Amino acid sequence: MAMTMHCDIVSAEKSIFSDLVEMVVVAGTLGDLGIAPGHAPLLTGLNPGPVKLILAGGEVEVFYVSGGFLEVQRNVVTLLADTALRADDVDEAAALQAVADAEKAMAHKGAEFEYSLVAAQFAEAAAQLRALRQMRK
Repeated sequence: MAMTMHCDIVSAEKSIFSDLVEMVVVAGTLGDLGIAPGHAPLLTGLNPGPVKLILAGGEVEVFYVSGGFLEVQRNVVTLLADTALRADDVDEAAALQAVADAEKAMAHKGAEFEYSLVAAQFAEAAAQLRALRQMRK
């Protein structure tokens, strides 16, 4: 039997996941991370994007987080995010529309154009789509 550790994914609204996993793969602010049992203690920021969990037994589950923090302690991994969803709960049509709207806004900049706001909306929608694609693989 493979070694496992406990993983919790918590959003501002509720706990999304709490169970044993063999590995956690996330996009940290300094690059992609793979966390396995026995990993050194760590605290890092998370970029918006998919979180891949390899559950005890080898099944894979994918989540979307809007950013946040990852903490690794002895045999416990905790992800704290403003928004966290199971990848299959992401509204693909809404994410595609948000990407299209952001691209349109960037192409037709007006006097009231706020680049940082549009770029953040684009990044979040693109991260949701990446989570969906990863789930479908």
